[in-house]
Amino acid sequence: MPGTNLTREEAQRRAQLLTVDSYEVELDLSGAQEGGTFRSVTTVRFEAAEAGAETFIDLVAPAVHEAVLNGKALDVAAVFRDSRIALNHLAAGANELRVVADCAYTNTGEGLHRFVDPVDQQAYLYTQFEVPDARRVFASFEQPDLKATFRFTVTAPEGWTVVSNSPRDTSAGTGPDDRVWAFEPTPRISSYITALIAGPYHAVHSSYEGKDGQSVPLGIYCRPSLAEFLDADAIFDVTRQGFDWFQEKFAYDYPFAKYDQLFVPEFNAGAMENAGAVTIRDQYVFRSKVTDAAYEVRAETILHELAHMWFGDLVTMEWWNDLWLNESFATYTSIACQAYAEGSKWPHAWTTFANSMKTWAYRQDQLPSTHPIMADIRDLDDVLVNFDGITYAKGASVLKQLVAYVGMDAFFKGVQGYFKAHAFGNTRLSDLLGFLEETSGRDLTAWSKAWLETAGINVLRPEIETDTQGVITAFAVRQEAPALPAGAKGEPVLRPHRIAIGLYELRDGRLVRTDRVELDIDGALTEVPQLVGRARPTVVLLNDDDLSYAKVRLDEVSLANVTAHLGDFTESLPRALCWASAWDMTRDGELAARDYLALVLSGIGKESDIGVVQSLHRQVKLAVDLYADPAWREEGLAAWTEAALEHLRAAEPGSDHQLAWARAFAATARTEGQLTYLSALLDGAAEIEGLAVDTELRWAFLERLVATGVAGEPAIAAELERDATSAGERHAATARAARPTAEAKAGAWASVVESGDLPNAVQEAVIGGFVQTDQRELLAPYTAKYFAAVKEVWETRSHEIAQQIAVGLYPSLQVSQETLDATDAWLASAEPNAALRRLVSESRAGVERALRAQAADAAAAAAAPGA
Repeated sequence: MPGTNLTREEAQRRAQLLTVDSYEVELDLSGAQEGGTFRSVTTVRFEAAEAGAETFIDLVAPAVHEAVLNGKALDVAAVFRDSRIALNHLAAGANELRVVADCAYTNTGEGLHRFVDPVDQQAYLYTQFEVPDARRVFASFEQPDLKATFRFTVTAPEGWTVVSNSPRDTSAGTGPDDRVWAFEPTPRISSYITALIAGPYHAVHSSYEGKDGQSVPLGIYCRPSLAEFLDADAIFDVTRQGFDWFQEKFAYDYPFAKYDQLFVPEFNAGAMENAGAVTIRDQYVFRSKVTDAAYEVRAETILHELAHMWFGDLVTMEWWNDLWLNESFATYTSIACQAYAEGSKWPHAWTTFANSMKTWAYRQDQLPSTHPIMADIRDLDDVLVNFDGITYAKGASVLKQLVAYVGMDAFFKGVQGYFKAHAFGNTRLSDLLGFLEETSGRDLTAWSKAWLETAGINVLRPEIETDTQGVITAFAVRQEAPALPAGAKGEPVLRPHRIAIGLYELRDGRLVRTDRVELDIDGALTEVPQLVGRARPTVVLLNDDDLSYAKVRLDEVSLANVTAHLGDFTESLPRALCWASAWDMTRDGELAARDYLALVLSGIGKESDIGVVQSLHRQVKLAVDLYADPAWREEGLAAWTEAALEHLRAAEPGSDHQLAWARAFAATARTEGQLTYLSALLDGAAEIEGLAVDTELRWAFLERLVATGVAGEPAIAAELERDATSAGERHAATARAARPTAEAKAGAWASVVESGDLPNAVQEAVIGGFVQTDQRELLAPYTAKYFAAVKEVWETRSHEIAQQIAVGLYPSLQVSQETLDATDAWLASAEPNAALRRLVSESRAGVERALRAQAADAAAAAAAPGA
């Protein structure tokens, strides 16, 4: 039985048989305020290649009332099952199908999501269809290569606004006050990028004025309760910058009639590239002060989705195995736009990429589920768990390396030819590589095979010999291909890399780059004769400028100098690369967690990049919580908390660094004195010059006080009354689940695992509060409960809800052989499907890595002088 799955072979057979022309979709959302179900009427016109053929259309619905194929009513009871309507005896050539169904609103962020704002008690709707959820709203041939035009007509409550991919069709005579919203037909697009957003949304309108009279209407939407915080001008500025840069680089005008960006509630991802109607999580409408790093991430998200209008929407992958190319291209070009566009506020964007995205990629690529960038996607279950660090971050890293390999001009010339040739069509990777080979003159066959069809990370090390005067007599780059993680498919391989080698000297207390060599390396050892005869510099940094994707190790002399002067690089990118290398060594057990803490404490005060500072905060906390010897853990946490408080007090008043250190201190305050001070900051009895203890920071302080038992339900209720919003409700749910009592944990567990009624965002908040690093003993009984429940949860909940539980409630804090044994026993006996097996195996790998790191930390302590 297919259930809600679809295999690649089924999709291929259907694509060979059908050409889809158009959809007309009529939805009656007039009862949205009450919820339940809504009427969906779909008329789809398509052509079949042969007479008498059989196929199916996809639909997930509580009830189907009518299915009429070519004027003949089908027996619904006979043809509708397993989320499919069977279509038999097709006519050769033109066919028409009409389906009338009752579809359901959801609270999971899939299909047509319904949310009621506690501020105004109004319902707000939005669709989220990627990967296979348009079928939850209308009958569709749910695969990316069956493109068609879509014409939506929506009946909505009075006073509502409805937004879709295309502008409202005013030719039908409907006025702005009418409840019926008819939209112009879309160009030929895939079903997963169609969209409807409906409700009494607040809107701000503007336009993008391009060359040759081009004018694109722009809209920004959010709930009225967030309108006072909506910085529309800043969002429009980033959007226009993206339009300018992308249209120049792609040499193809924006392909849709308008461009709306809608900040919607309870969104599972960061954003979604619906053609002309991008949905974005409304946490990006900042209610309280955030650091510039948050604005940079928001801008990258805005640009990422805008890039998708060309790469993904205009030209779309044939099947989901090329999902990586969609996401990697959008990630690479969004970062490149931030880094290179004239007037960008974030020219240091590649520092952020190295610091965050590549760290994600390196982590993902060392899990047992690691896979080639071009993954083998057998069915929808495979793709649903493949929105990972390889698909996004490793893929973008490899594209950055490809740009260095072929040259940026050649790269974008190839992209331009690709868009012109395949506009509104579907493609495979080979289509793009063909254009890049033509424009660059490089044969990319071997490059593609090595980088896109194999898994794993290479390690690059310098091998340097000098004479007695410190002059380099031999220099080579050693490349290693470590064994893939146990359980991973494939073999380790050496790859071609385009890298830069940076030479740095210490001058006036600062590490300054004095020279740079760029070259291709391949095989196990690549000689670098250009560096022979030079005086050995203070630091030699492989993969400077972060052109390639590899773990980098420093030679002994450079490592000693970097350890003493990491914060002294004049530029942010080499600092970020060295910080990343140190973090990678810590995760691999090559650097003891206590030594990583010491390194951060010695250098973080000189780190100017706020995004790097905030990443270091997270990594230090994780290192001490999970990778340090448990016998030393409390000592390490005490040292980190004291340092955080000192930096908070010393930070420039009102600065991003001050806010970041306030959050870092709140996350780890532990002694009676620290918690008393945190309470005083919350209630105003203590103040720090320049620190605004605003809504979000109040919740951060309170959640820590609750988790440590200092505050309880009365304080939570009072804070929720003060912040009676949906965000306040989520924070309160987190705080209640964080209370250090068996009763609180049992209640939180029951609300997530046993009842299953929580909306996606509230469930995520409860899980976040339930898992507290200082509550290991309290959480220990839930290891067995997890394994007893997780399979049934996976089989009975929607994908997004089930994945939150499978990953979020895995006993990752119980770092012990017993946890590994329990996991192995479950994997052997439960027979989970491939997607669930992958998620649990990935979590198991985290515990295994933590055990190794803890042993390395203990061994380093034992080997230390005086131990």
